[in-house]
Amino acid sequence: MSDKEATSSGEAPQARADTISDIQELIRRKEELEAQIKAYYDVLEGQKGVGMDEPLVDCEGYPRADVDLYQVRTARHNIICLQNDHKAVMKQVEEALHQLHAHDKEKQARDMAEAQREAMSHKLGHPESHNPPEAFARVNSVSPGSPASTAGLQVGDEILEFGSVNAQNFQSLHHISSVVQHSEMKPLAVTVLRQGQRHQLRLVPKRWTGKGLLGCNIVLLQR
Repeated sequence: MSDKEATSSGEAPQARADTISDIQELIRRKEELEAQIKAYYDVLEGQKGVGMDEPLVDCEGYPRADVDLYQVRTARHNIICLQNDHKAVMKQVEEALHQLHAHDKEKQARDMAEAQREAMSHKLGHPESHNPPEAFARVNSVSPGSPASTAGLQVGDEILEFGSVNAQNFQSLHHISSVVQHSEMKPLAVTVLRQGQRHQLRLVPKRWTGKGLLGCNIVLLQR
């Protein structure tokens, strides 16, 4: 691997980690805005149930005496401003999620290219000298007709790579769940070890007649 390739591969995981951190901060800001909006709606509710559109004058055109007009106008103004901020944050969340998906797609492309190079090297009789990837999880059930079954996953398969997840960066089963949720209707490259043989599978998480997006159960590998 060249210095340029080493730098690039090192930058990609960091960029992905930064994107995840940005998404978490944006979600925190979104929840904060939603709480503020609700608080101002509660203020309006406390003013004789006044909402955003009810008139603040009586039938004769005089300011209503039964509500605090200043408080209502202030609450309405703040709600409008906060809703605009909320829309802007949601747009940023959407853009960050697209960026995260792009990072995962690039990682999958690199994984596929590496697998093809390795396969070609073995075919030519010059296997590359490196440590084989380690399994970190195992498939212990597969529902018939599920996306997992369609992809060819079988009970007992030991997972070497699941999209961007491998033994080096695997932290918990929630890590796999996160990849699945962000890859609905998008192909994931999955490498499994089955009876001592490696198999490359193409798994597309999607809605089906059963539960979840995969239709299989994955557990930690117990050695």
